[in-house]
Amino acid sequence: MKRFTTIILSALLAAGLMSGCADKTERIDIHDDKGDQVMGLDYRDFNQAAAEAVQSMLKSGALDKKSGDRYVLAISRVTNDTMQHIDTDQLIKKIRVELLRSGKVVVTTAVSANGAEDKMSKQARELREDDEFNQRTVQEKGQLIAPDMSLSGKILQRNVRMDDGRQQVEYYFMLSLTEIKTGLAWWEGETIIGKRGSGKSVSW
Repeated sequence: MKRFTTIILSALLAAGLMSGCADKTERIDIHDDKGDQVMGLDYRDFNQAAAEAVQSMLKSGALDKKSGDRYVLAISRVTNDTMQHIDTDQLIKKIRVELLRSGKVVVTTAVSANGAEDKMSKQARELREDDEFNQRTVQEKGQLIAPDMSLSGKILQRNVRMDDGRQQVEYYFMLSLTEIKTGLAWWEGETIIGKRGSGKSVSW
């Protein structure tokens, strides 16, 4: 009986090892990913949407300040209206990075639609009342810079059932760049990403 049990355990271990080899983990080349597409949104889709938005903004001239200085950009609300649980910061962070690299804008983290992204800007100023800190090293009043521009948007999803039983999923990345002083939109952009696949595939 003991020998039989040993044989069974050995067989199970061998099967587990073979299964592990079949499911080998591979690193993705994010600069040349030839992997199969998925019905949901992946990093390739966010890269495309962000790149198109930045190129369109820069090409439009909306960020060309006459004085040659940089605009101060605040991030407003970007709504996820898809069936997926995604963090819209994945899109906005890519846009912010590229805009900063362009030299056209700086991004404020002291104010946004959801409150300060970096709360330290305000918290550090509370040290003005703390005798334990050298007051000459505490930021003076009136030093924070208010934003000139605001970036807002929405990501939409539309599912269409095709005649052959397959499905088409459309994703709309819609963004607006608003001048805060006037409330006028100086730039608006839309990137559409469409995917077709099996009607059994899920997009969330």
